[in-house]
Amino acid sequence: MPLRVTFLGTAGAIPTTERNPSGIFVSREGEGLLFDAGEGTQRQMMRFGTGFSVSHLFVTHLHGDHVLGIPGLLQTMDFNDREEPLAIHTPLGTRRKLKSLVNALDNDPAFPVRINEVGDGDVAYRADEYEIRVFGTDHDTRSVGYALVEDDRKGRFDRERAEELGVPVGPKFSQLHEGTPVELEDGTVVEPEQVVGDPRPGRTIVYTGDTRPTAATLEVADEPDLLIHDATFAEDRADRAAKTAHATATQAAEIANRAGAKRLALMHISSRYAGHVEDHEREAGEVFDGDVLVPEDGQKLEIPYPDSDEE
Repeated sequence: MPLRVTFLGTAGAIPTTERNPSGIFVSREGEGLLFDAGEGTQRQMMRFGTGFSVSHLFVTHLHGDHVLGIPGLLQTMDFNDREEPLAIHTPLGTRRKLKSLVNALDNDPAFPVRINEVGDGDVAYRADEYEIRVFGTDHDTRSVGYALVEDDRKGRFDRERAEELGVPVGPKFSQLHEGTPVELEDGTVVEPEQVVGDPRPGRTIVYTGDTRPTAATLEVADEPDLLIHDATFAEDRADRAAKTAHATATQAAEIANRAGAKRLALMHISSRYAGHVEDHEREAGEVFDGDVLVPEDGQKLEIPYPDSDEE
């Protein structure tokens, strides 16, 4: 089941010629989820081929570089005769301001737009096989981060063992894999745990938005497959990071290590490092044991299952 991340915008508060303000598009089996929408997000979506089929927009905070793309995106959706509702999730206490942004210039979308306030510990969205969890972050305004956490998958079905137990090939295999005992012709009952392995973990993506390092990032999900963390500054500006409620690449790497993350993507890169992210990569790589990247706008990541090497 495909799970893909497209980095639409990776810049800090000031965009550069190479980096747009914040925006991340996640596609999961055809469902589109958007995390933040800085200025120009709709153009980035066109440029990088994500399309506009977004069911939910998750806003980390209401600084302009994370939300100024919303009015234009909604207007484009309207021009495209969208009818499907859009849910926008935003930190507690920000609904009124976000509603004003949605209706900027007296624009009133023809499709339903629902604004949902969320706080630390909430589940912003529950789907059939995953949920979007909310965790508190430490920025200089009301802010949250989000984690896409898939449900555990069924354990592997041991066909060879099932046949040894006398289970005939056919529907009874499916019944056992779904967790239902089956009775054989001789009256023997085969239990699912005899032929089905332990549940297997799904995939997890954690996105912090803008934040100082915080323990909540560690608590929202176990061993995320991808941690997308604020790394506005390198260590040469550590004091500036603390003052402006951001993180350094080293701090992001420390959080990734403690979280047991498999991959770390450094986001929200300050314009002072335009074209020069070597220090970010080096400093994070000296601390984090997994893969480190400073994604470019348009870069796509496929998120495999944790046990994909066993498939």
